[in-house]
Amino acid sequence: MPHEPHDAVPRIVLDTNVCLDLFLFRDPACAPLAGALAEGRVRAVVDAACREEWLRVLEYPSVPIRPEQRDGLRERFDAVLERLADLPEPASLGPLPLCRDPDDQKFLELALASGAQWLLSKDRHLLKLARRTRKAGQFLILRPDQWSEGLVGRTLLREAG
Repeated sequence: MPHEPHDAVPRIVLDTNVCLDLFLFRDPACAPLAGALAEGRVRAVVDAACREEWLRVLEYPSVPIRPEQRDGLRERFDAVLERLADLPEPASLGPLPLCRDPDDQKFLELALASGAQWLLSKDRHLLKLARRTRKAGQFLILRPDQWSEGLVGRTLLREAG
């Protein structure tokens, strides 16, 4: 059984590129997400493996981050994303599709184990699995521009009903 949330606020998993768009680039496509996170209408969750990737990416020479920005980006990430530990093994929760890029499998596993309703990504390998996770009743995989506050509202209404 997936990790149960402490309250009725839905959980969401953000892949590393979405976090870059949210925290570094302030992509307008992430504005609804930023607002929902700031107002507590959704909770972004992370585990050790996904956080490690975030920290590693902040050090990539190809990512346009000045050294003095790194601490602030780490702090914002840690302030917004709730770190989860002691999650059940994803394999114990049922079948999960395998991502063609093994480095992205951890996001699928986190979404399943945490009981997240959404995994936001722009990665084509993850997005290709959207239909399979939806049909299995696990979670939705969406691009940030597909996710909106309206989707959050519809989900909350469905749960209340």
